[in-house]
Amino acid sequence: MNTGDTAWVLTSAALVLLMTPGLAFFYGGMVRGKNVLNMLMMNYITIAVAGVLWVLVGYTLAFSDGGKLNNFVGGFANSGLGGTVGELFGDEPHQIPLLAFVAFQGMFAIITPALFTGSIADRMKFLPFVIIVAVWSLLVYAPVAHWVWGGGWLGSLGAQDFAGGTVVHANAGAAGLALAIVLGKRKGWPKEPMRPHNMPFVLLGAALLWFGWFGFNAGSELAADDTAAIAFVTTNAATAAAMLGWVLVEKLRDGHPTTLGAASGAIIGLVAITPACAFVTPVGAIALGLIAGVTGAYAVGLKVKLGYDDALDVVGIHLVGGVLGALLIGVLGTSSIGGEDGLLYGGGIVLLGKQAAAVGATVAYSFVVTFVLAKILSLLFGGLRVSEDTEVEGLDINLHAETAYESGAVTTGRGPGTPSASLATEEVSA
Repeated sequence: MNTGDTAWVLTSAALVLLMTPGLAFFYGGMVRGKNVLNMLMMNYITIAVAGVLWVLVGYTLAFSDGGKLNNFVGGFANSGLGGTVGELFGDEPHQIPLLAFVAFQGMFAIITPALFTGSIADRMKFLPFVIIVAVWSLLVYAPVAHWVWGGGWLGSLGAQDFAGGTVVHANAGAAGLALAIVLGKRKGWPKEPMRPHNMPFVLLGAALLWFGWFGFNAGSELAADDTAAIAFVTTNAATAAAMLGWVLVEKLRDGHPTTLGAASGAIIGLVAITPACAFVTPVGAIALGLIAGVTGAYAVGLKVKLGYDDALDVVGIHLVGGVLGALLIGVLGTSSIGGEDGLLYGGGIVLLGKQAAAVGATVAYSFVVTFVLAKILSLLFGGLRVSEDTEVEGLDINLHAETAYESGAVTTGRGPGTPSASLATEEVSA
């Protein structure tokens, strides 16, 4: 066993887990104050649901031999309890415990369904959401992970995805689009303003995502080596460039750069560099980030023009960013770093064609399965949306019997959770 590599992978797994609470705050700050706890809860419950399913069956469906169906899904032969990653993939240098790999990949399985919570904000019933996370993790995430990373047909085709541009971001973005279409528009959208209620939350969440993303990308090398270092540097370079690209568009188009734009630019930069981080140079990463930031600043406006209510821009950032990053490998990729040469390095269009096939198959499969699943659950639950009264009053108080921000008004009675009169008076005075 290589103890240094093992330590890096386990540390990276912890960093990736931190990304889901970071995502919760990023999304939570963007919704209205009456729905912030619901957004936080959807992200946190995803950790629980996907975390349990990954151990029970998700991992083996993604990374074991599926026999005759191996091109499409794994089987149930790999418990992950013994051996090394090198033995699993026939890759001698990667001598880390298989359980470390199980832990690391489990964090990807957790955050991927959490990503599409942004598209369904402010209007979805909680129980159907939990069921969608569970079923989607097994029917969509695990098979797609197998296609690309577990010995399936896209990996055999030669499509490149170092850390999850197709498996995670395009996959979740397509699912988010399907759910947004099935759910329909929020009451009052797009005529009524639905501004972020807490921009410091948004920036805090973006910072936690940026921090955790180094584990996401550099950790995907499964070793503490030069490739991990390349992935680390390109991740930061692309993210910084994407932020600059997004706020530059805002300045030129709207007259003022915004903190929401800066945070969104950083996130789409992280998304776009994810599949490419070990296949492009640092300078190539800057170019990729600038393209992603500028594209994202315009892509988030498509929902108004096309009429789908993707509340927190999952489509504009994760679907667009994931597809863009995967395709740009076919342009900016270089064998001097890893993988194959793209168009700019004399590689022709072969690699670009492989990348297009990968994103096309992933997006189509995820969208169709998610759409059908949402329609079935809509029939079973009498619709996926909360009632109009609940939507107007807020999901926090109606679905979770809580509010994020207490008014400080004096209360009467001494039931559980009721402050004393003196404490309530102090709150009003404060």
